[in-house]
Amino acid sequence: MKCRISAAIALLFLMTFSMVGCKKDNSSQAQVSDEEARTMSMEDAAAESEYDDITEFGLAAGADLEAGAIENGRLTTDVNARIRIELFVNLQLKLGPCVTITATPNDTTFPKTVTINYGDGCLCRDGKIRKGKVVLYFSGPLRKAGSVLTITLQDYYVNRAHIEGVKTITNLSADGAVKYSVNIEGGKITWPNGRGFTYDGTKTVAQIEGAATLACKDDVYSIEGSTQIKYANGVTVTKETDSPLIKPVACFWITSGSLTITIIDRVLQVDFGTGGSCDNKALLIWAKGQVEIKL
Repeated sequence: MKCRISAAIALLFLMTFSMVGCKKDNSSQAQVSDEEARTMSMEDAAAESEYDDITEFGLAAGADLEAGAIENGRLTTDVNARIRIELFVNLQLKLGPCVTITATPNDTTFPKTVTINYGDGCLCRDGKIRKGKVVLYFSGPLRKAGSVLTITLQDYYVNRAHIEGVKTITNLSADGAVKYSVNIEGGKITWPNGRGFTYDGTKTVAQIEGAATLACKDDVYSIEGSTQIKYANGVTVTKETDSPLIKPVACFWITSGSLTITIIDRVLQVDFGTGGSCDNKALLIWAKGQVEIKL
């Protein structure tokens, strides 16, 4: 299987058309300072990044599962064939050797459950320390139209941030065009300093380049969608893409696209640029200035 799906949704973050509103004495809206608005935007970006990393791990496992079922260059139909865990190469490349990966049942049949176990702490290749488990449930081969991947988190932490929720990825591909939806329900992220919020959202990912080749490195994806976060104090942030976010497989980060952010009466913009440069930087712009942020 071409690994175009395995890295499709890498870091689909900073989706921030943000509307913040909460009631004060049931008569007026609470005010959010420029500094607080910036903090919210950056926290939201961090949350998006973590949830999208989880998606990428699931897609990599799906590609590896299919590779593990290939014998002599062909997809085997032998249900007794064992999935070779050592063939989880896409996933290992992303996570590093400190994780334990299991597949149940350990054959070529579906549905199938893959468990990524970080134990009490694992330093991954991206420099993040993860612990807990990510459980992937595949209804069928991920590249098959209509297949669904459900991802649940068990005591999952990234750099001490507690990440919760269920992600559902549905393959919407048709007529040779790769496309699928990503939905998050019951999401929640909590940092050690006590800050945190609930998180729900839906995104659509479509391949726009690279479908005609067997290589992964020329694949490029376009991402659109909306999300909602809600802080413990009642502040709600609803977000939507302004222009599609472009994510090449060959780059760790989004290379172009923009987002509009509205926080009560404040309007901000996140600009990834238009030149397609592969770097971990974006520009956060608001009425009184701008600041470069790192993804």
